[in-house]
Amino acid sequence: MPEVHLEREGAVVTVVLDDARRKNAMTPELGDALAARVLELKRDPDLRAVVLTGAGDAFSAGGDLGMLERLRKSSFAEARAFMMGFYQRYLSITELQVPVIAAIRGPAIGAGLCVALASDLLVIDEEAKLGLNFVQLGLHPGMGATYLVPRRVGPQRAAELLLTGRRFGGRDAVAWGMALEALPGAEVLPRAQALAAQIAGNAPLAVRALKMELGVDRAALLAALDQEAHEQAVSYGSADLEEGLRAVVEKRKPSFSGV
Repeated sequence: MPEVHLEREGAVVTVVLDDARRKNAMTPELGDALAARVLELKRDPDLRAVVLTGAGDAFSAGGDLGMLERLRKSSFAEARAFMMGFYQRYLSITELQVPVIAAIRGPAIGAGLCVALASDLLVIDEEAKLGLNFVQLGLHPGMGATYLVPRRVGPQRAAELLLTGRRFGGRDAVAWGMALEALPGAEVLPRAQALAAQIAGNAPLAVRALKMELGVDRAALLAALDQEAHEQAVSYGSADLEEGLRAVVEKRKPSFSGV
């Protein structure tokens, strides 16, 4: 079963998404484990900063394809309700009252990248493979993409990345303001942890207040999630998603019909 580990160094806790065999693909089980750890951290009076990373050689390869196949067999209402719960599991990190620094090594794709973008700061592998490839699968973006991506890179770049679904790298992410720093892979986690330790050494009341002021607008995020859940439920009933998933399995370019 997927797990989420906590590694503590003083007032800093590193949260590790651990389903390395599947490159930390986003499943309900991994989301449950993350939400449980977030609840634990919310009760920790000594916590001052969090680092979020993935086990193995990936941050997250994105949504689990098996889960998407199962959702294709669900009703519209079932799929919509499921997606809202799915988002809430992973985006529970936005409920933490201390700064969260995402440390991305290797791939961060689709919903996996969105979870990193929900953090306060992002340190990234300069060779990271990144993408918001929802439309290439025949799927409307989810996990807050329509709010989180424009918030980081502005409306024009966000539109280009979401409409094309193209891949890009860690240096691109820094150039666009999506990430703070791009470093060699081995340096990413130590740098994120050092940054978290620096933050943890500051006045906690002031830092917590800044976290609330600079962090996501939860009302705006919730509105985006509500619309995304609706549109993703529409996608699950489409022939386009069926074609997109089949193309992934067959390692070919999909041919979408718009139905």
